[in-house]
Amino acid sequence: MVRIDVEYTGNLHTECSHEPSGARLETDAPRDNEGLGAAYSPTDLVATALASCVLTTMGIVARRHDWAMEGATATVNKHMTTQPVRRIGRLEARFAMPASVPAEARAVLERAAYTCPVHRSLHPDVELALVFDWG
Repeated sequence: MVRIDVEYTGNLHTECSHEPSGARLETDAPRDNEGLGAAYSPTDLVATALASCVLTTMGIVARRHDWAMEGATATVNKHMTTQPVRRIGRLEARFAMPASVPAEARAVLERAAYTCPVHRSLHPDVELALVFDWG
């Protein structure tokens, strides 16, 4: 179990604290939903969690095989929908992977990406597109 404390501080803003590490972050409603867009929105954190989780899961597999993955990056585009309700409709994640990763490792790492807990936790109505660019 991990404890995360969240306080609503008003004006559609929250302050969040991760109990195990003490790390803090803030959220704000996006401009297109009555907020100031002054911080990550809660749905931005979902998009961020997906990319971070994919890279972490791939990193676990890479470490087990002694494949260096340092320098891999991700860019996520989050598309909201209002049909039938306001929610994340599509997440597109593009991963720029180091060219130094051996060719035989690439398919193994891409398969691992789809096993990340965030990917598996998202509702099937959320369209997911993961693209890997290998150097």
